[in-house]
Amino acid sequence: MTIRVIDADIQSLAPSARSSYRQGFAQAQTVLDRFGISNNALRVAHFMAQVLHESGGLTFQFENLNYSAPRLPVVWPARFQPKGPLDPSQYAHNPEKLANEVYGGRMGNDAPGDGYKYRGRGLIQLTGKDEYRAVTELIRSKFPGNAPDLVASPDDAVSADWCVASAAAVWEQKGCNALADADAIKLITRRINGGYVGLAQREEWLRRTKAIWH
Repeated sequence: MTIRVIDADIQSLAPSARSSYRQGFAQAQTVLDRFGISNNALRVAHFMAQVLHESGGLTFQFENLNYSAPRLPVVWPARFQPKGPLDPSQYAHNPEKLANEVYGGRMGNDAPGDGYKYRGRGLIQLTGKDEYRAVTELIRSKFPGNAPDLVASPDDAVSADWCVASAAAVWEQKGCNALADADAIKLITRRINGGYVGLAQREEWLRRTKAIWH
């Protein structure tokens, strides 16, 4: 049985959702079908729980890199003083400079400015040129002929037309459908986050999504 995601459900879970995200979900059933997410209620519930957490209730489009000087060594202790070499005051409240420093030269970011250009974006934050490229290829395999090139136009990852597809591609790339079938939220969180940051909040989102899709 195909599980439907309707606007009333999105509105109840995320009343402050950005209009582009609401529009994205309003036209997303084909995306959820092609990525196999709508195959059962557990997949939809887990996918939506992670998306809702990662996007701050469907309100965040971009990674927030506007850090204060005291916060920078907490987030990147190996990079910023006192343990690291960089002076945090030189990067505080300067998202572009910070992104180019912490993301430049890795994750496929090989040109000047790539760190900021390919910073975290979308419902499940795409980060790094390599991931933008891989997600582009996966979306194009599902939607041949009309999918965007996210490397050339990364902001398409937050557009109404492609925001859900971008998140679904990350989800598939990380093998999360099988983990959702096993109701394994800790493993899904590790695949999405790289660790367990926000696990309690993700579990609360899952409780709420399971109340809708069950």
